[in-house]
Amino acid sequence: MHHLFVPKEAKKRNSAEKQKLGFVGFRKGAVTHEDFEGHKGTIGAGDLQWMTAGRGIVHSEMPAAQGTQKGLQLWINLSSKHKMIEPRYQEISSKDIAEASKDGVKVRVIAGEALGTKSPIYARTPTMYLDFTLKPGAHLEQPIPTNWNSFVYVLEGEGIFGNVKSLPTSAHHLLLLGNGDGLEAWNKSSKTLRFILVGGEPIGEPLVQWGPFVMNTQEEIDQTVDDFENYVNGFEKARHWRSQSAISLDF
Repeated sequence: MHHLFVPKEAKKRNSAEKQKLGFVGFRKGAVTHEDFEGHKGTIGAGDLQWMTAGRGIVHSEMPAAQGTQKGLQLWINLSSKHKMIEPRYQEISSKDIAEASKDGVKVRVIAGEALGTKSPIYARTPTMYLDFTLKPGAHLEQPIPTNWNSFVYVLEGEGIFGNVKSLPTSAHHLLLLGNGDGLEAWNKSSKTLRFILVGGEPIGEPLVQWGPFVMNTQEEIDQTVDDFENYVNGFEKARHWRSQSAISLDF
């Protein structure tokens, strides 16, 4: 996961991805996405960009608002049987993201289920991505499948996680959760607590990464780099493609 802080003057060149899926959710500002499949769109605060790189995609993101852009980017591994699927891109506006509230707890259900509300977003790798806001004094109990890997990342305020006697965790800290069937969280402060809970079912396969490429073996990584450099096996459209952002900046 990457917590983004992007100044307006930042310039991002075209970049390649392969064999994973990911999303960008923006908390402040806006970003314009383009890719060689012809997808183009701008997401703003509260919106979501969900992209499956699959067999290969080249894309670009550029700031589209004044000031510093703030967002979260998460990449999720794909199993070997899904690594060569066609790339896909979708935008979900803030108003279409499922929400629920109860007893001082509000959640935006980006993936998975919370407070009796399910996300309409389908992820090939079973995934939970929940954006919680707790008012002062609120308490949360959220189930998590026992065999999943999961973590908490605090965005605002401070909270107590796991055990009511634990020390508070403040903003911009990440907690890896151990085995168990759920998470408990308390907001014992006088300010709002906001955090994300991310979890996923382990794939149980070897993982080898090189730059933006993720495969199962070094041999597959070597082949992927060769494919990218020679514009084959998923990268054919990259040979003559440049994003409009790159053209306007004369990259």
